[in-house]
Amino acid sequence: MKSSLRMVGLLALFASLSLVTLGQAQLPSAAGDWPGFRGPDRNGVSKEVGLLRQWPAGGPPLAWKLTGLGDGYGAPAIAAGKLFVMGTKGRIEHVHCIDLTDRKILWSSPLGNMAGGYPGPRCTPSIDGNRLYALGSDGRLVCLDTADGRQVWNKDLKSDFGGKTGNWAYAESPLIDGDRLICTPGGDKATLLCLDKKTGSTIWQSSITGLKVKDSERAGKRKGGSRPYNQAGYASAIVAEVDGLRQYVQFLAGGVVGVDASNGKLLWHYDEPASPTANCSAPLFGDNSVFAASGYGTGGGRARITRDGNGLKAEQLYFVKSLQNHHGGMVLVGDHVYGTGSQTLLCVNFKTGEIAWQARGVGKGSVTYADGHIYHRSENGDIALVEANPTAYKEKGRFSQPDRSKQKAWAYPVVAGGKLYLRDWDVLLCYDVTARN
Repeated sequence: MKSSLRMVGLLALFASLSLVTLGQAQLPSAAGDWPGFRGPDRNGVSKEVGLLRQWPAGGPPLAWKLTGLGDGYGAPAIAAGKLFVMGTKGRIEHVHCIDLTDRKILWSSPLGNMAGGYPGPRCTPSIDGNRLYALGSDGRLVCLDTADGRQVWNKDLKSDFGGKTGNWAYAESPLIDGDRLICTPGGDKATLLCLDKKTGSTIWQSSITGLKVKDSERAGKRKGGSRPYNQAGYASAIVAEVDGLRQYVQFLAGGVVGVDASNGKLLWHYDEPASPTANCSAPLFGDNSVFAASGYGTGGGRARITRDGNGLKAEQLYFVKSLQNHHGGMVLVGDHVYGTGSQTLLCVNFKTGEIAWQARGVGKGSVTYADGHIYHRSENGDIALVEANPTAYKEKGRFSQPDRSKQKAWAYPVVAGGKLYLRDWDVLLCYDVTARN
């Protein structure tokens, strides 16, 4: 049965059917909230309706602008009338809490030092009731009280769990699933990690060893040298279910893996979409299949997860070389995947891998879906409204973001509460995209 994005609110009911994009929602959310990375269902899909179908010349009206966030590439999270976003003060990364009524910063809580190339936090905080969970680029994982920023517990993915990451340090947004927190230290000891979200105590550590990167002959030639399969990539984990078996899916340095949600045991792996340089975009899941892609000349493919004796295996169905999705994510809308390659926005048939269309649009960047449209944000600052229509590219307006920083606009667009939020380094822009009669 095909899922309908007009019925996103019924995902929990249809979770057992074949075309649910990402299993059930991991974080509870009220109308107008965006409680974590890529929204309430962690798939880049907004539940908003009644939005503008066409933008006026110059784009939708700017509702407000906020400055003073500090360095950072992460998108905001929104819950209960507050906005949470990561930024810096000096060389220290912080979580900021902002009152959406008057846009004043209510509190800022420090995490740790900036780390890696392109320094600055990349995480979108995960909001769960009166608790917030965030990961700094140096591997500091914290649980904070949303009322005052007080630290409830903290972990260090490197010193506590032997974490291993690449040149660009940690860029993950923690996954909250029920009473658990899932993250990816990387390395032999705890490739993936499951913690009790209330206390930070360890539930399980998934040690993924023995797998080899398929591009090992190329990996040694790239900048930074070769990497182990189980090194943390730069993607964020998702939830999936196959034949009733709940699992966590993550894109590591060597490939995409699925682990048993109950104990962290490796269930399957899918290596073809892995780049020898960096794997950044979260995988998609639907119809008992994973779809993943990376940049640097690689591309993306779909693999069906099937039973293999007492275990599971990933069988590739197709591969789309031109869908070289670097770090801007993809969305699954009905039977089609939308995401950018190295230069264009593509629409790909999820069932067959056929490219329905591709167009320059505003170029390489990130995507979010809301109310029948793709919000396509260029890494250079332009943003376009594109109809989610598999028959043809239909642009419904675009504008150039004001107050551009000198950094790439890598934070994903957020659509919540009738507003479009764009984070650009030190600046946060909020646009009114509600349709008026």
